[in-house]
Amino acid sequence: MAELVPTGGWSTPARPRLQAPCARERGWLLGLLSRLAGRLGRPDIPDVITVLHLNPRLFWPWLWFASRLMPGGRLPSRVRERVILRTAWNCRSRYEWGQHVQIGLRVGLTDADVVQVSRGPAAYTEQPLRAVMQACDEMFARQLIEDATWQALAQHYDRKLLIELMMLIGHYVMVAGFLNSAGLVLEPPIEKVLQDFHRRVAAA
Repeated sequence: MAELVPTGGWSTPARPRLQAPCARERGWLLGLLSRLAGRLGRPDIPDVITVLHLNPRLFWPWLWFASRLMPGGRLPSRVRERVILRTAWNCRSRYEWGQHVQIGLRVGLTDADVVQVSRGPAAYTEQPLRAVMQACDEMFARQLIEDATWQALAQHYDRKLLIELMMLIGHYVMVAGFLNSAGLVLEPPIEKVLQDFHRRVAAA
């Protein structure tokens, strides 16, 4: 079974640098989030949440902001997840990639959609998805969406959605840098989803 891997491989340190605290060390608010995750079909909240909560002064404002982008954003969920997946791929963040393979499949992306994201803008012939993927690559590489890409996007998205798209890409670049540097490893249930995805792709 071959795993999809970006050029240069996934960017992770030799061993985890920050560890998720155990359940009894999380406090009652994170306990509440854990119970909410159970109601949403996940066995627990992701480790990124509990690790970021090691700095609660930053965590709670970040969580509110992040929730305005995902799941509370205005971009269609399948566009949003393609954006996050492409950003994770560009940043070589296996944790972010794996989490959003699972979320992407849950909101309706197919295995072929996820593989297409890994191939970049050239894999798309239709707009606006080609322009969206191009924007992901340009924002990552140069922190600038080029004029031609902007014009293609502007034919489909209004100013509010263009701002949301830029903030979404930038936010997940930041999160990927945190995840890579902290050395977070996918939780076993999400790792299983990712490995099942790889098996299906290899067999297709």
